[in-house]
Amino acid sequence: MRLFRLFALMDHFRSRLQPTTARDLGLLLGVSVRTVYRDIADLQAMGAPIRGEGGIGYVMERGYFMPSLRFDTDELEAIALGMRLVAERGGSQLAEAAGRVSAKIASSIGDTARETMIKTPLEAGPSSTGFSPEDRARHDRLRVAIRDRQRLRIDYVSRNGQASSRLARPLGLTAFDESWLLTIWCEQAGDFRHLRVDLIRTAEPTGETFRDEAGKRFADALQRERGAP
Repeated sequence: MRLFRLFALMDHFRSRLQPTTARDLGLLLGVSVRTVYRDIADLQAMGAPIRGEGGIGYVMERGYFMPSLRFDTDELEAIALGMRLVAERGGSQLAEAAGRVSAKIASSIGDTARETMIKTPLEAGPSSTGFSPEDRARHDRLRVAIRDRQRLRIDYVSRNGQASSRLARPLGLTAFDESWLLTIWCEQAGDFRHLRVDLIRTAEPTGETFRDEAGKRFADALQRERGAP
């Protein structure tokens, strides 16, 4: 597991004062030099002060430590299961982020808690309909559009084969067992709509953005669905 590799790298750097080359690290971990470069880049992005110099190798600055976080067993299992669900059913970027989050948390807790988190007997299986690479890429694009408030032109085919094209404000994504649902504000209908992500054929940015407008937000759609006053 990649998480164990990151732990192994940190432990290796803590125990050595002299630089280690990427080639030697690759031999130690049984991975390619390219994988070592990627893992070290991720550790550096997490805040680990690992320095590298061409032809010399990598070394971690003296005196570095991660402050301890405290979680009970239920909290650790909730974190582990949540990250595994995201990794299994999220877009590629979100799945990679889940791995980074797991590594950050695991490196910030004690050995006993770390073992509890890594070895939790809770696992996330695939959805009943699967989640293809195309679904993951589409999920990534939609998440970016939601975050950046990009107005989209969406071509959609419903489960009964009816095709439609909508000018939409993408508002939020909701995970269900069979599929993710994209909640939009449909400009033509002047109302909320929920589209299955796997049935979206294209979702192209129009080059326009939209404002956060009361009555047309994701929270408003959820409030309506729940029947809240």
